[in-house]
Amino acid sequence: MGFNCGIVGLPNVGKSTLFNALTATAAAQAANYPFCTIEPNVGRVSVPDERMDKLAVLANSVKTVPTQLEFVDIAGLVRGAAKGEGLGNQFLAHIREVDAIMHVVRCFEGEVTHVEGSVDPIRDIETVDTELMLADLDSLEKRLVNTQKKAKQGEKEAQEQLTVMEPAIAALRDGKPARSIMPGLSPEKLEILRQLQLVTSKPVLYVANVGEEDAAKGNALSEKVAARAKAEGTECVVIAAEIESQVAILESPEEKKEFLSALGLEEPGLNRIIRAGYRRLNLLTFFTVGPKETRAWTVRAGSQAPQAAGVIHTDFERGFIRAETIAYDDYIACKGEAGAREAGKLRQEGKDYVVKDGDIFHFKFNV
Repeated sequence: MGFNCGIVGLPNVGKSTLFNALTATAAAQAANYPFCTIEPNVGRVSVPDERMDKLAVLANSVKTVPTQLEFVDIAGLVRGAAKGEGLGNQFLAHIREVDAIMHVVRCFEGEVTHVEGSVDPIRDIETVDTELMLADLDSLEKRLVNTQKKAKQGEKEAQEQLTVMEPAIAALRDGKPARSIMPGLSPEKLEILRQLQLVTSKPVLYVANVGEEDAAKGNALSEKVAARAKAEGTECVVIAAEIESQVAILESPEEKKEFLSALGLEEPGLNRIIRAGYRRLNLLTFFTVGPKETRAWTVRAGSQAPQAAGVIHTDFERGFIRAETIAYDDYIACKGEAGAREAGKLRQEGKDYVVKDGDIFHFKFNV
């Protein structure tokens, strides 16, 4: 089960620099001209989780294997993309395939040319939002007449689609993203919305890219982005992509810590981005722990034990019997599995058990 975030934004806002730092590679070309990223670049990064090391120490694990998140660097969007301007068609095709959107916004001045000629993060956000909403509206309106025809003929699936399509179209015409209708939808209608593959129904995380001098506290421009994110009920992470790219190439943890400390930073901004992306995707982590390895696994919040088992292997889900379960805090407090078992903290959970973040599982199955 893979989860990914698409890195989007106008040209020359720092997307490729950030992507290079995220993946610690030079796979995406960063240059001072629009469209330097033509095809989407994909990189997987480990999700930082200090719990894993603590579990591994108690279990004397030979190695640790973190869970991962995928980032996709997508070509810069420009005004008119919904009508095919720039690389609009490629952009929209690629962004429909991701699970969440990481919108990088330029919050620094400098010599790098801005496609609009000046730095204004709110204007940039609205430019991208408008293009995405226009693309979604065009997509829905093209399907509407045919869906209405089928609904009148009594086709149940079409009738159900209309109950989501029509309010989504109304919202988009009103200048609101498709996700604005989600709070009032049932789980069944949320699934219909997901199947419509609307870009503006995806969760969004804002990344305010500032200059090196503002890396620790941000600036007036990043504050505007943070206020916008709060009003939308989402998050904003402030980073300096240039600093992150420098940190990424340092070899030892000690070097990285010293470099960051000199700038007044406690950890790489990338760690905060990865964790925030994880939250925006509504994900949680469970663990399998043993002498060979301590491994972190990812599932969506609300998943049940068999689904978690299926992440490890489809046979585990198909033949699921039960899950021996220890909460993370209990595992630590009892100093491992043996102590948790003796203290009565090891539970036998069945098919209806809803996975909690930090659960340690040992699955019983029979195929």
